[in-house]
Amino acid sequence: MVMSLDFDSNVFTKNIIEVADGKESVVKGGRNLFPLVHQVFSDIEQIGVIGWGSQGPAQAQNLRDTLAGSNIRVKVGLRPGSSSVEEARAVGFTEENGTLGDMMQVVAESDIVLLLISDAAQTDLYPDIFNVMKPGATLGLSHGFLLGHLTSVGDDFPDTINVIAVCPKGMGPSVRRLYVQGAEINGAGINSSFAVHQDIDGKATDYAIAWAVALGSPYCFQTTLESEYKSDIFGERGILLGAVHGIVEALYQRYKTEGMSREEAFDNTAESVTGPISRIISKEGIIAVYEHLDREGRAGFEAAYVASYTPAKEILQEIYDDVACGNEIRSVVNASNRYDRFPMGQIDGTEMWVVGEGVRAQRVEDEIPLNPTTAGVYCATMMAQIDVLLEAGHPYSEIVNESVIECVDSLNPYMHFKGISHMIDNCSNTARLGARKWASRFDYILKQQAFTALDGNQPMNWALVDNFRSHPIHNVLSVVGEMRPSVDISLS
Repeated sequence: MVMSLDFDSNVFTKNIIEVADGKESVVKGGRNLFPLVHQVFSDIEQIGVIGWGSQGPAQAQNLRDTLAGSNIRVKVGLRPGSSSVEEARAVGFTEENGTLGDMMQVVAESDIVLLLISDAAQTDLYPDIFNVMKPGATLGLSHGFLLGHLTSVGDDFPDTINVIAVCPKGMGPSVRRLYVQGAEINGAGINSSFAVHQDIDGKATDYAIAWAVALGSPYCFQTTLESEYKSDIFGERGILLGAVHGIVEALYQRYKTEGMSREEAFDNTAESVTGPISRIISKEGIIAVYEHLDREGRAGFEAAYVASYTPAKEILQEIYDDVACGNEIRSVVNASNRYDRFPMGQIDGTEMWVVGEGVRAQRVEDEIPLNPTTAGVYCATMMAQIDVLLEAGHPYSEIVNESVIECVDSLNPYMHFKGISHMIDNCSNTARLGARKWASRFDYILKQQAFTALDGNQPMNWALVDNFRSHPIHNVLSVVGEMRPSVDISLS
């Protein structure tokens, strides 16, 4: 059963959207609402942004720019000796102007503490952070990982603070880049989910929505902190990073054995996914990928879809179960504790990614093929991920943003620009660990089950094609898809 959520705001207008057989409440953002952000935060003297990883630079700068002209200070808190100090200073956060300081000091003096340090650092430092936070302050998270960890170790948040979350549906550079573009086109930005986990003073909901609007989110949709961390950690290991890595690696090897050159194989896998497949899904929806193909192409898509859906869903269900029971969170914590002995390696030195660097350098955008088999495998995995989340009761707006919009409007454009391997080597440690751990499982199961079915060695369940065509997610995506950024992200 899909989760039913609702909220009340004293400041922001709630919009009702109809999705499938239900309704959900969202808030439409935009720069025209920035005065309301000032109003909500009028009782706040300082917002502390703790950490300078993927989200820290974007959120600190976006909040500072949105709150310009007010008396609200946005101050960055970093560990003593942090290598990020110079980066923060370069964009205007300095000790001299009172906007840069020691992490724990900034935590202690802030009315709102946005904890954006790595997941591993949160699990190590949360007792100290909770200890120094002011009673009545608000803890803000952009990921529910800490709740998952606290649950797994039998701990909880202090009952003297608000606990809220705003989770942009894209990596930090996307959050900043689209905010900057929003200065010219209102509505540019990255959508965010928001959650109110603990409200001690009746202000938490408006704080959360104001934070999301201040980041430039064109739409903010409600979730719970538990639902967020389950869908987010799961999604990183699925179609956002781990699955796409495994899919293109498996198909690259298959296409080479079928006679393609290395360059052609890369064009028909990674380039096809991050190029035409992603653009079609972004503008027209998942079903449109199928509709763009001719009769022969649709037959190839259908065969690949039917062959891939169940194997992909098997792995995705395992991932979701491991996230939900805490195994995946414990795995990340354990891996983080091994970094000093086994630092994380890079993936971009293998043949496929070396070949890909050359292919991308000579890319002719209009000549990238919409490969039917690649499209069928990719769309089958995306649909399987959607179905796992639906069966677990996640709200439609969260599912679409986590499994589709974040994918094709935030991550895949960067993958197209820099390469899938670059993304996997440069995202958060939690995401990097998950992508590495699960990509090989997708690679293996596609080769062992999907490709053998395509080659006629296993039976095919053709009813899956009808399920795909009639799936309610297509209608939901047409509704929620109106909430995608009003412009494509500009990369250079």
